[in-house]
Amino acid sequence: MSTPAAAAFHSGFAALVGRPNVGKSTLLNALVGEKLSIVTPRPQTTRHRILGICHLPHAQIAFVDTPGLQQQRAARALNRAMNRTAGAALAEADLCVFVVAALEWTRGDEMVLERIAKSGLPAVAAVNKIDRISPRARLLPYIAELAKRLEFRGIVPVSARKADQIDALRNLIAQHLPVAPAMFAAGMLTDRDLSFRIAELIRERLTLELNQEVPYGIAVEVENLAEEQGQLRVDASIWVDRAGQKPIVIGAGGERLKRVGRAVRLQLNDMLGRRVHLELWVKVREDWADDARSLRELGVE
Repeated sequence: MSTPAAAAFHSGFAALVGRPNVGKSTLLNALVGEKLSIVTPRPQTTRHRILGICHLPHAQIAFVDTPGLQQQRAARALNRAMNRTAGAALAEADLCVFVVAALEWTRGDEMVLERIAKSGLPAVAAVNKIDRISPRARLLPYIAELAKRLEFRGIVPVSARKADQIDALRNLIAQHLPVAPAMFAAGMLTDRDLSFRIAELIRERLTLELNQEVPYGIAVEVENLAEEQGQLRVDASIWVDRAGQKPIVIGAGGERLKRVGRAVRLQLNDMLGRRVHLELWVKVREDWADDARSLRELGVE
């Protein structure tokens, strides 16, 4: 009597794409099971390609979180760079995960769907933020309408925030990736180094702290990472694109900057399981978000 063949192993890149603020970064963190991508209520928080690797018994999924796709003729160099980053991630993917917010459909969603259709990639849809919908039966007409828009390999309603239906989405994605060996070492969660992750945590805290006061003119650069007297020393620069923004970031008597530094240091202590000494400086680089060279030097592109 013959024994059944071992199940095929699937491996590949799955790009999370959608308009700004549909929850792609929260979804990446839920799919991988660790915070890799920063999350704020502000649209377009994600500026970079963030890779998160999920290891399953039958598959390895390299999720790629992308900046929200915007209008093709974005005004600022920063926005154009973010569009190129999202487009490049889509071009390199084996499968596309189209992320939409439950019961919402905008011109932005339509534009992203057009990009997916042109790519020719197999696609699945993740209908996010279902925790806000009650009763859940209200989702049924929305999902039926979504299914008519593109021939998806499957549609999964999820709540990234509450990790609801995440296993079902992972398994659907794995099923439609190529049959191939694992691409990354066991246990590897991202290709981003510690300096990048620290810079992003600082930028997340600043974005939450500043709210609308400094719209998008902040970049963070870790300039030094070193062992010092039994702890990790981190020196980071916060770049603003207007001189008038510097005192806003620092705050009265330096209190805002101290508050940001304290919150990030506690996060890092917890994340790394060790003591961290964090020093922050605020510097001005006029109009960096509109300058291609500055974007390259600050690692945005």
